Amino acid sequence: MKGIILAGGTATRLFPLTATTSKQLLPVYDRQMIFYPLNILIKARVKEILIIVAPEHSGQFLNLLGSIFEKFNIHLEFKVQKIPRGLADAFILGKNFIGKDNVVMALGDNIFEDDLSDKIRKFKSGGLVFAKKVPDPKRFGVVEIDKQGRAVSIEEKPEKPKSNFCLTGLYVYDHRVTRIARNLKPSSRGEIEITDINKKYLEMGELKVEKIRGAWLDAGTYDSLLEAGNVVREKKIYAKMDPLIDQAIGLFNEELKTIAKKRLL
Repeated sequence: MKGIILAGGTATRLFPLTATTSKQLLPVYDRQMIFYPLNILIKARVKEILIIVAPEHSGQFLNLLGSIFEKFNIHLEFKVQKIPRGLADAFILGKNFIGKDNVVMALGDNIFEDDLSDKIRKFKSGGLVFAKKVPDPKRFGVVEIDKQGRAVSIEEKPEKPKSNFCLTGLYVYDHRVTRIARNLKPSSRGEIEITDINKKYLEMGELKVEKIRGAWLDAGTYDSLLEAGNVVREKKIYAKMDPLIDQAIGLFNEELKTIAKKRLL
């Protein structure tokens, strides 16, 4: 299993906060947002992770993550996405990285309370998406689910939703996803849509759905960013991180303190 974190884009809804740094490097309670999707992948025992970043912020990601997991046998790669072309573009950019392996992609601004690592580790083939029951499904991609946990239909922001379950920013596919993504036509907004990948697996009868019970946060606006920090604190999501991440951050902090002391001498 390979892992991809999508951390590119311009995040205009968070201007001016994102005028100087990436959205995924903004703090959510006691650590940068990027550590939450990293936690999902590392807990699922994914050892090779590709982080897709915008060119203007690539140096910041390298400064933070370039060597932070070296001692823990976690290999990070970085790929610059010059122009955002939609979520599905990650599988085109990551074609050589994915190769013949299965792949899990996490959006860099999504935070999950549930531990989904077991579901990811048990994945074999086809496609797997994660759905959360919401009161306002019209705002999201909506998935209709049968009793066996298979997707029946998927609609993007429907006027009359067929269910109250929306798709979240976590996707697991087999290696065929790279070929499917390459053959997609851009949507009316000029992007290669993740919905079209899901629909392709749905057509093949190979799209499964797992329901999320705990909190799901999409920290893409001022209010949702604030809410994410509050929920992480109140539900102690920060304390549920893989110990490896806390150790890596601790070592990184000590290294920074040592460097700062040397500069003062």
